[in-house]
Amino acid sequence: MTDTRTKTPRERYRTQVRAEIKEHAWEQIATAGASALSLNAIAKRMGMSGPALYRYFAGRDELITELVRDAYRSLADTFRAAAGAGADLAGPAHALRAWALDDPHRYFLVFGTPVPGYRAPDDVTGIAAETMAVILDACAALPSDRPTTPFDTHIEDHRQWADGHPAPPAVVHRALTVWTRLHGVLSLELAGHFTGMGFDPALLYAAELDDLLER
Repeated sequence: MTDTRTKTPRERYRTQVRAEIKEHAWEQIATAGASALSLNAIAKRMGMSGPALYRYFAGRDELITELVRDAYRSLADTFRAAAGAGADLAGPAHALRAWALDDPHRYFLVFGTPVPGYRAPDDVTGIAAETMAVILDACAALPSDRPTTPFDTHIEDHRQWADGHPAPPAVVHRALTVWTRLHGVLSLELAGHFTGMGFDPALLYAAELDDLLER
């Protein structure tokens, strides 16, 4: 990353304006969702013309990509910090919930309903793969003596998303199980589906994690 001290005044101003645009974008997403993101509305809030704002972001998709890239980078960094030097699954799992609760709109931008007409570029997919690599490493360190399943065989030829991770199919299967179950609980919690049910979602999440570790 370029040190801001080495940037020209024009470059520093551009960085500042882009950051402000992203702040307004997050406010829009929190209010109406990512599909309603409007650069013209952001320009109006900032006292700029639409064409002036387009000098900083070429269009809606470029702005969304920046937000998604920032979100995945934040999560990847959080995962690595939580995993530390070891291959522990509990650390990243609890860090995931804390990260999601800290900013639910950021969570739903990357793990919620896809934005219609938007497709993330390959470099964003690569950052997302970093988070999955932490889960794969942790699952590879867990003991397992279960028999091979039909899905294990299937996943051997359908693991491009694992970005070349050397984990055997059974470990890939286990990592996917961890990923889907934890995100399932988180998505329901953040969407408010547990409201009024009378139990503590944190304890449910912990129970799911304990079950995954025992299995």
